[in-house]
Amino acid sequence: MSAHILINQEVPIENKLTVSFRVLLSLYAIIPLCFLLQIADVLFWHGFLRENLPTKPTHFLLFQILFGTPHILASTFVLIGSIDYLKYYQRNLMAMTIAIAIVFGLGSLFIPYQVFYIFVAAWTVYHVLKQQHGVVRGICRLPNWAFYLLLVLSVAAGLCVYIGIFLKNSLEPQQAEWIKQSATLLCLSLILSAFYCQRYVNNNFGKWFLWSNILLVISSFYFFVQHYYFLAILVPRLVHDATAYSFYITHDYNKHHKHPQNFLYRYAARLNISVFIVLPLCSFVLAFVLQAYGDNLVSALTEYLFGIDIRKAITLGLLGYLALMHYYTESITWKGESPYRRFIAFSK
Repeated sequence: MSAHILINQEVPIENKLTVSFRVLLSLYAIIPLCFLLQIADVLFWHGFLRENLPTKPTHFLLFQILFGTPHILASTFVLIGSIDYLKYYQRNLMAMTIAIAIVFGLGSLFIPYQVFYIFVAAWTVYHVLKQQHGVVRGICRLPNWAFYLLLVLSVAAGLCVYIGIFLKNSLEPQQAEWIKQSATLLCLSLILSAFYCQRYVNNNFGKWFLWSNILLVISSFYFFVQHYYFLAILVPRLVHDATAYSFYITHDYNKHHKHPQNFLYRYAARLNISVFIVLPLCSFVLAFVLQAYGDNLVSALTEYLFGIDIRKAITLGLLGYLALMHYYTESITWKGESPYRRFIAFSK
């Protein structure tokens, strides 16, 4: 989502809710909190957290239920919750679905798994950081070259950290060291570039936002080097997901709070459920059901009906497809002439 396109948009009279930049900035408080947690672990707990936290967030079902999947489902609800949106983007959705089927269906026959993994990892990191840099650009009014310079360096450094964490068991020692050295050089370049680019930011609030975004990457790198892999993934994941939810909830409140326009909000209105919690509640509950029971249910059904045991049909198939579609649709639904823009605006 690109906040810089929306920042000057006026909010219609009936739309009383805006995305607060101060609230978005407060989300970065997770960075110093994680630093304090890591310092306490070193000084007082003798590395207990480092030894006992999972080496991958995916080892925790709870992590998967709380981060990543819910906001992807929420994004999907926003899109499919309006017939007008589906009609507006139907060609994009069909084209992307065909592309995913070709690349990940036919391509899997001859493209190595590692290539797919790095491609998806790069797209994931780009998606996460592009959103945050888009918000910063709207506040700081950075020139295009400065915006893309910081974005490219952030994504490159973030990708090195991502690969260093999730592929660490398959990397040779020399490869792991090369990844760490590359991440170090990229982070140093990012810091120096940020010092240079901040001259274009003419207010302190914008500088706070700029450096918070830089620290998002630097802190992830620091926790990676210190072997606190869980914290390295938690920091950008929490900021990204919470930022996304602020957009979705604001959009849905402005669109549905007076006149619910789909069955989800109509039933919520009958039950006197606040518009603010409908989307988070539905997305988190569905994420839990799909992650905890989806694969086993599909496997049991296909085994019973067809004698075929299909594994990971939900977590890898359905949720994988929705994640890739999410990365694509989020790049187009919040900018240009998107109908989403009628229901979103910003305030300090």
